[in-house]
Amino acid sequence: MFRLPIVLLTASLLTVPVSAQDFELPATDDGLPGAGPIRRYDWFTNLWKRKRRQFADEAPKQEGAVVFLGDSITQGWGQDFRGAFGDLLTANRGISGDTTRGMLIRLDDDVLSLKPSAVVMLMGTNDLEEGATPGVIAGNVKLIVAKLKKHNPQMPIVLCNVFPSSATKKRPADKIKQINALYQAVVKGDPQITVVDTWTLFADEKGDAKKPEFPDLLHPNAAGYRKWRLALLPIFATLKLTETAADDFKLEEGYRSLFNGRDLTGWGYRPTTEQMLKARANWHRRDPNAPPWPVVKKAVAFDGKTVTPEGRYEAISGRLVVKTPPEGRKIQQLWTTEEFGSDFVLKLEFRATPNADSGVFIRKPQLQCRDFVLAGPWKDLEKYKPQQWNELVVSVKAGVAHCSCNGEVLNAEFKVPASGPIGLEGDRGQIEYRRIRVRVE
Repeated sequence: MFRLPIVLLTASLLTVPVSAQDFELPATDDGLPGAGPIRRYDWFTNLWKRKRRQFADEAPKQEGAVVFLGDSITQGWGQDFRGAFGDLLTANRGISGDTTRGMLIRLDDDVLSLKPSAVVMLMGTNDLEEGATPGVIAGNVKLIVAKLKKHNPQMPIVLCNVFPSSATKKRPADKIKQINALYQAVVKGDPQITVVDTWTLFADEKGDAKKPEFPDLLHPNAAGYRKWRLALLPIFATLKLTETAADDFKLEEGYRSLFNGRDLTGWGYRPTTEQMLKARANWHRRDPNAPPWPVVKKAVAFDGKTVTPEGRYEAISGRLVVKTPPEGRKIQQLWTTEEFGSDFVLKLEFRATPNADSGVFIRKPQLQCRDFVLAGPWKDLEKYKPQQWNELVVSVKAGVAHCSCNGEVLNAEFKVPASGPIGLEGDRGQIEYRRIRVRVE
């Protein structure tokens, strides 16, 4: 990292002025935090020193930035991120070849000194090539997360799953899946951290990287970076870093809005039905690792409230957001307080993070509404736009709903009860809804 007496590295966490640093990588592991490999190849030590000097030079203009911490995949964005995030102030702290232990060593000076507004983490793949076990890698990530949280208990942390690669790169799919499972365990239940399923986003049927997006089976090309960007944008919007104003959509004639864009007026929790209670009990009996499914015993309305008590549903700048649950998965439903007994047409737009799973209840039955390409059940939709806005149209006539996504039929004969509310389910990942409106026939 840089030439400092060992006592400074172990005591910790003290730093010295940038002018006194030469950014040399420590010659040995003695006294360094974390465990596992630190690369000391000539090319890497030279790059480490050069990049960290560059980071120090850029730092005065990057205070309060969204900081990306990682290795060559992060470095590959370029220092300006190729304009991928618009006017959002960003700082690239990726160093090609770096390991999780290396990132832990440089965390104070390269990241925390900027007082970040958020930190995006992608790390671990190089540790595998150097022979580290998934447990050691996850242990270093746990230490990094702990330091980030100690620095600022409110600062959002976005943890990306390790991207797929290949056994030919000493990065076999089974090891990467183990790392990602351990990462999830490290942060489970922590609302400060959002996990993005970037492994499922990129993996092929064998769990490896795809050549059209990773030509060398390790580093993404332009198409890969575009997918990563789209995966992050909805998260940044929910963190109120971007998209801070509602769009200027105007209602069509004959339609009325079910969501005012400002708060949850007209929405609430309804008592869990007997059918759902039975499904919940059966699921939990079969699977001890089944996700939590809170039971609602008494109806509650959220008129005038911007967020539900546990924070899962929130009105943010014209969007009704179903946030990624800290538990990884959590089954919840938000319902309209109004019931619909006449024929109607429901229109809305939704945006899903990678592999997100949710649903829209039509009176009571659930129409799957999710990241269809990855989570199904309609994986072959030609007009679905992953991680972008998609329009869902549901036309209910005489107890049968015709459902489409961007004009493609999802279900032409979806049977529904004679009356009931409209609901939005949360399961895994993040789903956003906007422009929710209805025309009663």
